[in-house]
Amino acid sequence: MVLRSSWKSRHKNSCGPAPRWIRPGLAALLWLCAIRLACGIEVGEIKNIVQKDAEFDANYNDTVTSENQTIYAFNHTISRNKTEGVRVSVDVLSNKSESPILFVVRQKQGVLSFQVPLILRGLYQRKYPYYDVGRTLCQPPTRAASETQYFFVDVSTLSSQGTNYQLRVSRVESFTLQTNKKFSFTASPSQPQYFKYVFQDGVDTVIVKVNSDMTFPCSVMSIQDIQCPIYDLDNNVAFIGMYQTMTKKGAITVQRKDFPSNSFYVVVVVKTEDEACGGPLRFYPLRPDQLIDAGNRSKALDVMVSPAINLEAYVMGMLFCLGIFFSFYLLTLLCVCLERARLNKRRNVFLNPADMSPAETGKTPASPNEYGSFADNGSTMSSEAITDSATSTDNNYGYMERSLESVARSRQESLSSIEEDDYDTLDDIHSDKNIVRTKKFLYVADLARKDKRILSKKYQIYFWNIATIAVFYALPVVQLVITYQTVVNVTGNQDICYYNFLCAHPLGALSAFNNILSNLGYVMLGLLFLLIVLKRDLAQNRALERHDVNALECGIPKHFGLFYAMGTALMMEGLLSACYHVCPNYTNFQFDTSFMYMIAGLCMLKLYQKRHPDINASAYTAYACLAAVIFFSVLGVVFGRDNTAFWIVFSVIHILATLLLSTQLYYMGRWRLNAGIMRRIVYVIYTDCIRQCSGPMYIDRMVLLVMGNIVNWSLAAYGLIQRPNDFASYLLAIAICNLLLYFAFYIIMKLRSGERIKCLALVCILFTAVVWGFALYFFFQGLSTWQKTPAESREHNRDCILLSFFDDHDIWHFLSSIAMFGSFLVLLTMDDDLDTVQRDKIYVF
Repeated sequence: MVLRSSWKSRHKNSCGPAPRWIRPGLAALLWLCAIRLACGIEVGEIKNIVQKDAEFDANYNDTVTSENQTIYAFNHTISRNKTEGVRVSVDVLSNKSESPILFVVRQKQGVLSFQVPLILRGLYQRKYPYYDVGRTLCQPPTRAASETQYFFVDVSTLSSQGTNYQLRVSRVESFTLQTNKKFSFTASPSQPQYFKYVFQDGVDTVIVKVNSDMTFPCSVMSIQDIQCPIYDLDNNVAFIGMYQTMTKKGAITVQRKDFPSNSFYVVVVVKTEDEACGGPLRFYPLRPDQLIDAGNRSKALDVMVSPAINLEAYVMGMLFCLGIFFSFYLLTLLCVCLERARLNKRRNVFLNPADMSPAETGKTPASPNEYGSFADNGSTMSSEAITDSATSTDNNYGYMERSLESVARSRQESLSSIEEDDYDTLDDIHSDKNIVRTKKFLYVADLARKDKRILSKKYQIYFWNIATIAVFYALPVVQLVITYQTVVNVTGNQDICYYNFLCAHPLGALSAFNNILSNLGYVMLGLLFLLIVLKRDLAQNRALERHDVNALECGIPKHFGLFYAMGTALMMEGLLSACYHVCPNYTNFQFDTSFMYMIAGLCMLKLYQKRHPDINASAYTAYACLAAVIFFSVLGVVFGRDNTAFWIVFSVIHILATLLLSTQLYYMGRWRLNAGIMRRIVYVIYTDCIRQCSGPMYIDRMVLLVMGNIVNWSLAAYGLIQRPNDFASYLLAIAICNLLLYFAFYIIMKLRSGERIKCLALVCILFTAVVWGFALYFFFQGLSTWQKTPAESREHNRDCILLSFFDDHDIWHFLSSIAMFGSFLVLLTMDDDLDTVQRDKIYVF
């Protein structure tokens, strides 16, 4: 009876036929009564239910209590070819009500309900009330060309006190986004915004960019399918679609194949707190149910949708990448052909002395190794005839007093046993070690006494070990990153991976194919380096089979096991860097750096092995030390952030390891670490510093080790004081600084000893230095950083700069792979000038 009387009082003065919305309105009243009955509220308590015809863009100021309710009826015409957004805005003018006001928006195919004040929760269940709420209605699809649809806004409360509110329903301008047109808007936690975009014909991929001049408040951008309801609140925006947090920049690449309707919604939500974007966290309230004033959290933003690159750009990017690195193969092949032509010309000169004899020229015939290339061993002659003619000619090689037969005979006698343990158990060799290795002036012959075949087998273990490590390391890494990418694709959480979202081109299930493709250079150039080393290795073996004196008695002893290991490490660096860029974040950054540590360590070992072949570390010891480095890298990533205890322990270990290695290098391994070490240290200090002031016996070695200790102690102090967040890069910086220091020392001592650097090696050094300079420039551009939150990392994102496909970090991949390849060539060729110099005349430093 109450409903009936109320209805009659509302329409007793009306005449003519009933309005078209009476029957839908009656159904709405019955539905509202059912809800109140379900909530335990008697229908008889409702004293007055008023339904009003309402219009768009009009303000309705009313009062609601538990005894009266108001229903606003709206109608609007929608068409199949035009999308029009409708927005409901509510402002509660009185914030002292004991109960919130409930707003229920009923549409043809959905219901949207919210209360005012709107309570949004933050971390630790903090509650933030919002009295000004705005929501955009989800428009149901229509099959008709034009259709009039009705919707109703029901206003009710359980509060006995009257609460004033203002209601406004309006149409959203520019609800459908236009391609390459920027649209500006304002959003807040209680007033989210979303817009629709429809793919244009011929466009399969677009990039949605949202920007703001304001860092805070933190916000979320989301891409959702065209379906109701729309999840546009802080507590539900992550339920569906793709989403990412943002401060000033946000970008998501969207593909048509993921949206069957050929359209999608761009949703922008402002979060209640800024902690997710690296902002400050509010204090915990004194009472658990205390409401916290959020203040003004409105944020001005703009959105623009642009077409992404097409298939032609993908093809051009791949061809460009392949073309660059195949050019190195062609250049190497050209050098080999030129070298063969030059050697053939040299051979003709030796075989036809009538045309150009030494007597006519007045010069000693030049050795062909002076014209060596990447692929040929400088000590290798082209034929036995060249060797015979060279040895029969009156030349300046004083070391050729022994005949080739005697050299071969002594070599065959030394190869009677190829067990590495044999040479250390012989008494004469054992007694020599302490004498020979402690001489004031050492020559390579003093540290190349062990049999070459034994050492070659020893150094080949480097290659087989790293190949085994690569297989066991790479397989779980590939499995893990595939899982990462699957999680990103399934959950839509774009905060898991730290891409450069402004230049992340998807391909299949991969989100940033360009960052993966650019690592191809490490693999291709690593393989090319292995082929060059193999060519030199075969040439060296042929020379040994001919009993070439140069190969047997001259130059730096050639062991290629470490070179094979370096080439393999470079290829694995490319594979693991590609795996890291499938989903870059702080937990898998170790994948990108592990083989960088190995490359740095192997290069230092190769430099040391050049003039210390007999006393270089074994593969087992070297890889055990590198495993310890990677172990500390993992500990640093997990526990190193602002952990003073960890940094103290690491710095102490770093300094102690530096001191132990310095002692090992200074005394050439002729010292023991046992219980009497402290007594011997005190004795040396007393005899050399107190009783008589004597300088170091090995001045060159002492200079290198003092500089090395200064650098490492400084790095340890920096780490202890600054405690950098990126521990893996800090550890890599330590390795690179030590490698550069040792390399510079080697070059300086080489020139100081009267040796020279051949033209090819000098070109490699200069070329590599220039490329490293450009590579580091692009590396330090910093397009993303997992040291910060994902939202803060996106502030560093930048557009592509090469072929609209590659960004700065991709160019770093290109240049660094070329620079590493050049660095390996420097190590391979820098001592080619010594291939005709007797080993007892080559200094050790």
